[in-house]
Amino acid sequence: MNRITATLTALKESGRKALVTYFVNGDPRPGISLPAMHALVESGADIIEVGVPFSDPMAEGPTIQRGHERALEHNVSLTNTLELVSAFRETNTTTPIVLMGYANPVERMGYDAFAINAKNAGVDGLLTVDLPPEEAPRLTDKLKEQGLESIFLLAPTSTDERMDKIVSLASGFLYYVSLNGVTGAGNIDTDAVNARVDLIRSKTDTPVLVGFGIKDAESAKKVGANADGVIVGSVLVKAMGETDNQSDDEICAVLKEKVSAIRAGLDSL
Repeated sequence: MNRITATLTALKESGRKALVTYFVNGDPRPGISLPAMHALVESGADIIEVGVPFSDPMAEGPTIQRGHERALEHNVSLTNTLELVSAFRETNTTTPIVLMGYANPVERMGYDAFAINAKNAGVDGLLTVDLPPEEAPRLTDKLKEQGLESIFLLAPTSTDERMDKIVSLASGFLYYVSLNGVTGAGNIDTDAVNARVDLIRSKTDTPVLVGFGIKDAESAKKVGANADGVIVGSVLVKAMGETDNQSDDEICAVLKEKVSAIRAGLDSL
């Protein structure tokens, strides 16, 4: 069983909500990424989403865009990201890893090569932000051949027809975008999110996790009460960018403080 499915199943059986944490590989410097991953796990992250640096991260707000820019200043690539996951797997073989990025780097590597390399590195799933479901089956098939999950986004504006198409392709979990717009934008309308999560659940048994706008324990608790878990990104990337001149230990301490608070909020449900 894929680590994503195993983890989400175990959490559901124990009555707990999933906490997925996102950061950009190589931000604010390449050397921090591996200790940051371990710090996220130690402070309560169940799944780690690793952003693959890209020059045009169109779905991201200014905070995460700056994270991509900082990483690209160090020439961090998809290949470097796979190397990071391999290094993480030397001491952690249980925490699921999802790569989140854009289609171009994967297409340049080639779908077959990417799926094989990702499997060998210890990746568990891929979320390709700008690959529409109409063009996704070929990549999804290659990932399936290697036992990897295909994660897809669903938005507040997704039609029933589009939802049906996406849930037919998705595995691992569905990433519901709680807000119209880019990452880090606005405040969450909890009632509207709950209604959409219920609608998605009526179409599939795949777990539904909610991201965009989860900033602290309070917002995580409100959304997590109905969803299977939450995804936290911008607040962590912002914190890492603000600690650029600090040591690895200091940056990891900041991450632990933020993630531990969100974990406590979810666990209070």
